Amino acid sequence: GSVIIFGAPISIAALAGVVLMVLTRCLTMDEAYQSIDWRSVFLIAAMLPMGLAMQQTGAALYLADIVVNLTGAYGPTAILAGLMVLVMAATLVMPSPVVAVIMSPIALSTAINLGISPYAFMMGIAYALAAAFLSPVSHPANVLVMSPGGYRSMDYVKQGLPLLLLVLLVSLPLLPLLFPY
Repeated sequence: GSVIIFGAPISIAALAGVVLMVLTRCLTMDEAYQSIDWRSVFLIAAMLPMGLAMQQTGAALYLADIVVNLTGAYGPTAILAGLMVLVMAATLVMPSPVVAVIMSPIALSTAINLGISPYAFMMGIAYALAAAFLSPVSHPANVLVMSPGGYRSMDYVKQGLPLLLLVLLVSLPLLPLLFPY
């Protein structure tokens, strides 16, 4: 309720909820501590430096250049598709917020270098990130439900791949119509 009514960030609302549960004795500190899935915490924490390393070493830009060189002859929609697929592949090993920080400037500069409006490219990156369903590390919700649900990494691929294909099939024709190059 506090997120919708007061506009509080989800992280603050969740922390406030836990504090209230402990203060009202609905939950003990030991129960709260034991309910934390520490594997998920360390998994996300370990992925953040990888994203930073990819950005600082130029590896992300190098991969994006490969995509642009492979798809560039086929027009801006092909480049958009390539960048979206690259984003989806990157979320296999990095959390989507990290990929957003890395890929958004790349998509923006790619559109500017092509002399086209960047809106379709930026929305394409956003859609690809929103459809980050291929691995447990790609989205915080995926990590949170993995242990309690008893899911394996392959379970995410099985259900995520059709969704990613659907996002591509819908986004690629619509983005240039809604946000002309």
